[in-house]
Amino acid sequence: MDYSKLVEMVPAEKLGPLSDQLLNFILTTKNEGKMPTTLANTMLSKMQQGTIKSPNGVAVLMEAALKLEPEKTMATIGEMQLAQLAEAVKGGM
Repeated sequence: MDYSKLVEMVPAEKLGPLSDQLLNFILTTKNEGKMPTTLANTMLSKMQQGTIKSPNGVAVLMEAALKLEPEKTMATIGEMQLAQLAEAVKGGM
C-alpha cells in the first residue's frame, strides 16, 4: 500500500488532527510487537525533525497505526469524514 498516495487524500487542515490521533494510537497500543524496527526508527526521525504532521510524517504514522491498531485507525478516518481515504485503505488491505 502506498501510504504517501493515501495521505494525498487528506485535506491539509486535517493533517494535524489526524497525526495527533494516529500518534496517540501508536503510543498507547498493546500491539507494539507488530511495529517493524525500521518503521519505528523512521517515525522517531520524523518526530525529531518536527515533520510528523507533514504529509510524509502522516504517511509514516498511517502505516504504523494501520499495523498496530487497524480498527481504531479506520474508526478515526470515518469520524474525520475522510470517506475517500477509508475506501482506499479498505481496497488496499
